Amino acid sequence: MRFDYRIVFIITALLFTLSTSLTLINYVESMDSTRKQLKDSSLPLTIDNIYTEIQKQIIEPNLISSMMSHDTFMKDWLAHEENDVKQITEYLDTIKNKYQMFTTFLVSEKSQNYYTSNGLLEKISLNDKNNAWYFNFKDNPEMSEINIDYNKFMGQSLIMFINHKIYDDEFHMIGATGIGLKTSYINDMLKYFRQRYNFNVFFINESGKVLIAEHGVNELKQLSDLPELKKLIPDITSKERQLFEYTQSGESYLLTTKYIVELDLYLLVEAKVDNFTQSVRDAFYFNLLISLLITLLITTIVLLYVKNIHSKLNYLASNDTLTDLPNRRTFYSQLEHFISLKARHHKPLSLIFVDVDDFKMINDMQGHDVGDHVLINIATTLKSTIRHTDFIARWGGEEFIILLIDTPIEGAQLIAEQLRKNIENSTSLLKHAKQKVTVSLGVTQAIDNEDATSLFKRADDALYQAKRTGKNRVVTSK
Repeated sequence: MRFDYRIVFIITALLFTLSTSLTLINYVESMDSTRKQLKDSSLPLTIDNIYTEIQKQIIEPNLISSMMSHDTFMKDWLAHEENDVKQITEYLDTIKNKYQMFTTFLVSEKSQNYYTSNGLLEKISLNDKNNAWYFNFKDNPEMSEINIDYNKFMGQSLIMFINHKIYDDEFHMIGATGIGLKTSYINDMLKYFRQRYNFNVFFINESGKVLIAEHGVNELKQLSDLPELKKLIPDITSKERQLFEYTQSGESYLLTTKYIVELDLYLLVEAKVDNFTQSVRDAFYFNLLISLLITLLITTIVLLYVKNIHSKLNYLASNDTLTDLPNRRTFYSQLEHFISLKARHHKPLSLIFVDVDDFKMINDMQGHDVGDHVLINIATTLKSTIRHTDFIARWGGEEFIILLIDTPIEGAQLIAEQLRKNIENSTSLLKHAKQKVTVSLGVTQAIDNEDATSLFKRADDALYQAKRTGKNRVVTSK
């Protein structure tokens, strides 16, 4: 039995090892595939999508700003009617409302006045750092620019300004005009990419300062605040699209960058690797669990099968398949057991050895099928006659043996005689054999300090005496 369970254990170990190995290989391949897709596809595609979205948001406002800079009304007003503030206020207000801009503005080079749709806002000054944008723009050879900045007169929101220079007929700069957009749409876009794709998107300037990020989510103010990113700042701001891998607080991150020429800012898309590999890990644990359950199921089936086969083998090893009685080996084991009990409790133990008379003749004349039916009927008669506490077995061929528990030889002799009569008078045996069937019986009782071999020999001798003296009789040996 120990061998059977060892086989089951080996099968279980092999199945589990195989299924676990396949699951682990699939997990490693899936992790590599996920990381590769993240590097080669998801991150580059996302950064391109964001860039495209920003361009879409900028194109129309840029056209409007350009149109304002070429408007003859704007040029005439700056040249001849700047004292009529109402006209320019109404013009700026009309453009603002028509195109749903956050603000529209005009700066006069001659007067240094800053106008919006609300009228004169301020007079700009070279000494005011908040006005530095204008003087920098003026010195810049470009005809237009986009910058993201705050304006103290327009609240605390970060504003994207699209500036265009205004030239007179002689191509002298006479002012700057343009529109302002709130960057809240960018915040919504950043939120969308975070919620939909698990990407953290933000914009930095050349020094690594975070200028645009999703409010309430990304609290990073400067790349140098993170040691792992601080050393990467020169590479991140190299204006070449690159992919970086770094670790922060034990977590792996991927970071890709793109320089946005129109904004003079760097677009960064960051991905926490665990967010993308979590589904792979979940699938790994699920597959591992399924593998374990399947292995346990197969093990259970194999175990039940082995136990069933083992039970059958045990039965075949211990019983006679024809008569359904225990066989000689089982009887011998029981005999030795009860002899040991007799020595301990000093209770009588008797033995009856039974042999079918002229059984060979029945087989030879009527066939083995009839002979088998005779043996089955005799076994049934023997079982029905003795007590449940007694033990009966088929010794071999046409011989049976009976162990009578707590029975002295006198009682054993009476039981043996009853057995002989029941078999002789059996109508079932007569019907099958077409003749009367009889048995000879040898009876003996175990004596103190006697072993199984000695007891059996005396019972066998008694049986031999019964056969020799005429058969169909009971002979007792004391």
